[in-house]
Amino acid sequence: MRDVAVIGIGCTQFGEHWSTSFRNLFVEAGALALEDAGVTGEQIDALYVGNMSAGRFVEQEHIGALIADYAGLASNHIPSTRVEAACASGGLAFRQAVISVASGMEDIVVAAGVEKMTDVGTGASVDTLAGAADREWEGFAGATFPGLYAMIANDYMHRYSLTREQLAQVAVKNHANGAKNPIAQFRQQITVDTVLKSSLVADPLRLFDCSPITDGAAAVVVVPLERAREFTDTPVRVLASAQASDTIALHDRREISTLDATVAAGRRAFQQAGIEHRDIDMLEVHDCFTIAEICAIEDLGFCAKGEAGKLTEEGVTALHGDIPVNTSGGLKACGHPVGATGIKQIYEIVKQIRGEATGRQVDAEIGMAHNVGGTGATVAVHILGGC
Repeated sequence: MRDVAVIGIGCTQFGEHWSTSFRNLFVEAGALALEDAGVTGEQIDALYVGNMSAGRFVEQEHIGALIADYAGLASNHIPSTRVEAACASGGLAFRQAVISVASGMEDIVVAAGVEKMTDVGTGASVDTLAGAADREWEGFAGATFPGLYAMIANDYMHRYSLTREQLAQVAVKNHANGAKNPIAQFRQQITVDTVLKSSLVADPLRLFDCSPITDGAAAVVVVPLERAREFTDTPVRVLASAQASDTIALHDRREISTLDATVAAGRRAFQQAGIEHRDIDMLEVHDCFTIAEICAIEDLGFCAKGEAGKLTEEGVTALHGDIPVNTSGGLKACGHPVGATGIKQIYEIVKQIRGEATGRQVDAEIGMAHNVGGTGATVAVHILGGC
């Protein structure tokens, strides 16, 4: 297996793109990534695109071919593959690109993610997203993702010490970071009071505990590490790529407030990278809801169960804390175009390692990305570091 590096990144603005099409979002992100990498379309060997549900959001299937076509690569006849794993689609697309290069099958590969969610109404979006859970045993019973994560939050607060104010601090922190990120959907700071007085969605989760519905795309270019400096002076090495699965239905889990797939993927990533928790300088975790960030920090092993709320309250996870979490603003403030989120996490870590995260820069040599599908049925964890 060859070592792999990221040589180029690109990302659209996240938000409501009513005047931009699904395909144009991807083309924009892909063009930015190729320009950043200093490569042309003719040099691309393969393309992996993370997308959850274009068939329902924009009534378009056959995404791999569509993207290759509108990226101007159809005449090259390169393999273009759609990867679907609900909200972890982007993370798995990146993993497939890394595997293809590491194996020697291909040399220059684009990993991308795209979703356009605002072309349908809120009800249709919620129903589409519910397909990432167990439709027969959860969705047909009326469970939505706010409801499922509210169950996780209630179970967590029953087992451990977590105040409602500490949970709100997650949203406050991520909005503060998002306010410094030019691609973020929400660039306004909020207060704990803002969160606590927002509309109740599914007790104890309120509106400002929930990530938004978002349009956006992101792309990165990966190559063998041995060739990386042919293209850039600032390659970022992929130190680990791990994936784990769990039951799709929440009620079948050993314990619902611990995501065992996160625990397993995190352990595998640390073993692959040959590093320890103290070596990680920053985290991009899957904060689809505020409780998800709390669980992620603990399940990845950065503190014991029941301690992440206190660490958040004390500023340990803040931008200039001991372990900055979601410097991009996370899903909560940067936005959550579900197919693109996992790639955006890689984009943010590369930005930080290259020292290009103006306004939110931290001292980072090694970063970890944590991308979740559903309520934790699929988890991808990647570790990246400077060369």
